[in-house]
Amino acid sequence: MNSKKPQMRVDIGGIEIKNPVMTASGTFGYASEFEELIDLNRLGAIVVKGLSLEPSRGNPPPRIVETPCGMLNAIGLENVGLAAFVKDKLPFLRRLETPVFVNVYGKSTKEYAELVARLEDIDGVSGIEVNISCPNVKSGGMAFGAYPESAAEVVRAIRKQTAKPLMVKLSPNVTDIAEIAKSVEAEGADSISLINTITGMAIDIETRRPKIANITGGLSGPAIKPVALRMVWQVAQSVNVPVVGIGGIMTAKDALEFLIAGAVAVQIGTANFINPHTTTDVIDGIETFLMERNISDIADIIATLKL
Repeated sequence: MNSKKPQMRVDIGGIEIKNPVMTASGTFGYASEFEELIDLNRLGAIVVKGLSLEPSRGNPPPRIVETPCGMLNAIGLENVGLAAFVKDKLPFLRRLETPVFVNVYGKSTKEYAELVARLEDIDGVSGIEVNISCPNVKSGGMAFGAYPESAAEVVRAIRKQTAKPLMVKLSPNVTDIAEIAKSVEAEGADSISLINTITGMAIDIETRRPKIANITGGLSGPAIKPVALRMVWQVAQSVNVPVVGIGGIMTAKDALEFLIAGAVAVQIGTANFINPHTTTDVIDGIETFLMERNISDIADIIATLKL
């Protein structure tokens, strides 16, 4: 076993991070919620919860239900809005030594573009993660990320407004995720993260009513990992920009599977609700795995799947 710690730094579309472990939007709040629990400066990067131009109350309760090997949520992207984020949340994030990605969403292409334009000159925002799983009001509620054309339209509009590194987060609720990945890469995405939640449902058999007020919700947790892993592998084969893997990562072993499949980094989401130390545990676990195998650089394991 090598006693020297391996080199863990990776590059995500122009941002070098100290290790490949990030937080997933919506599961880590604005990071200050975890300040007493873990050393936030050990993280590769932080992705804050989804941000909109104006504050949003989200969906009515019940909004979360536990499922076998996961959970369904229909929070509805509740957030404080841009002004309050900059005034109340960003000062804490600026003090950290960890890059911060702001996850953004909008109800129209114009709204996405305006939000990103207003973030452009704000200090403390290292990069933008674009959530294209949101419904497009003008298209009858169909998600922007459902088709290559609509996904490309959003990224094209945003790219014109910012020079910051742009990560596009893909929805798994599509027919051909590789085509969508290629469409956003062509419009200037610097990196691609996937997957967002899988649309699901749960029913109370006594009342015969949905367990979530919104009827459907987003499934996350270990149940979606095999789907996420397959999609990450497909996208990594199809694009030249860095890919970030998301979906059911609970342990270092899970994270390593995504790296071997072609992801340069991972995001940890639902696991943060179960064990707030998951992120740092995964960092330690990856380091140990590499040291035990005398692998000196994380790059030597990325995209090494043998077929």
